[in-house]
Amino acid sequence: MSQLTFSGNRLGILLLLVTMATAAKAQGPEQILAWVEQYPHTESAASSVEDVQDLEIGLGALQKVRSQWEFKDSERVTGELQRNTWRLASGFSSAELFEELSQKAEQLAGSELLFACSGRACGHGAQWANRVFGQRILYGRDDQQRYSIYRVEEDERYRLLMYSSVRSTSRQYLHIDLIRLADPE
Repeated sequence: MSQLTFSGNRLGILLLLVTMATAAKAQGPEQILAWVEQYPHTESAASSVEDVQDLEIGLGALQKVRSQWEFKDSERVTGELQRNTWRLASGFSSAELFEELSQKAEQLAGSELLFACSGRACGHGAQWANRVFGQRILYGRDDQQRYSIYRVEEDERYRLLMYSSVRSTSRQYLHIDLIRLADPE
């Protein structure tokens, strides 16, 4: 009888460990996207998935250099880009949601913040909206924008870019680019 109980306990512990491992794996950067999709106060404004090659991503603010808008620092990546833009329901703050997502991103296994900025320190909001993300609806007040980029590397390698903007109190947006990096050749 005690042998059966011991085996039952071992089976229970094994199932618990498998469940915990599965839950930990589900906490990857895709989980950030899933969480926003389930957030009751967001509505999808745009989404796409595409393969990208040598996509420039900002590791610094946008600045004008010799009449051209450029990142103060950047890197080029190749992989699969998931691009999502959400509009928040009236009365909800994109800044608050951005901060909550930043906390979640920092808790991801293998996560490292590469760059973050807010307000005018990010550069011109119209350039982020049009040049960087290709979503003119993201253009808002320069002093209300937020941007951060994370390196997430555990089983796979990712870059997680988050941007929030405020056009008016009733038009606030959150944008996320998730890039699953291609294996280096």
